[in-house]
Amino acid sequence: MTTWTTTERIAQGEVSLEGDLTLTEHATGVVLFAHGSGSSRHSPRNQAVARELNRRGFATLLADLLTPEEDTRQQRFDIGLLADRLVGIIDWLRARPGTADMPLGLFGASTGGAAALLAAAARPDAVRTIVSRGGRPDLAGPALIEVRVPTLMIVGERDEAVLELNEEARSTMRVHAEVRIIPSATHLFEEPGALESVGEEAGEWFQAFLTPVPYKRHPALDYMASAPRWG
Repeated sequence: MTTWTTTERIAQGEVSLEGDLTLTEHATGVVLFAHGSGSSRHSPRNQAVARELNRRGFATLLADLLTPEEDTRQQRFDIGLLADRLVGIIDWLRARPGTADMPLGLFGASTGGAAALLAAAARPDAVRTIVSRGGRPDLAGPALIEVRVPTLMIVGERDEAVLELNEEARSTMRVHAEVRIIPSATHLFEEPGALESVGEEAGEWFQAFLTPVPYKRHPALDYMASAPRWG
């Protein structure tokens, strides 16, 4: 699979964020990553998942949601701010030539999972599906029941507190939602083979739900077909 990566600068009001956009030959969709607290687009765990998605033919964007000056503990847990930044990047992708017409999915890790849920609720016509890794759906608050797209929550078996939060979220959501448990894994999926399992689960989910938009017949064609013919 041929891939090429560029570092993009994404304007967000008065700040500019950096993101690594990897495009693949004949990409069938694009996945935007939302990182967890204290992480960035250089997260080795998210980069590993992104490589698996690239291998399966998806474009990926790993973007920083905070500038270096903003990267404080308080800002890292400002889910509203992170979600707003994510919405801005979604709009940027939808306007950018080369990605504008691609189906869009979100991949959120830890607190980034909550930001992804909030962003999906805010952009229901743009986001097609969500995958979270060790996510904190409880931090999405009331927006959780406003999510309209299929959602996969991947959690480590030994990450017991987060697993319980994800199970509760699944029972609360009004859309198709699943929890997939990675055996023996903890929150960071550092155990042998755990991260590879995350990549496989995410890849299969996106292949199932992140597909090209089906052709829609233009209303004018229906009118022309039904209009009376004279002569």
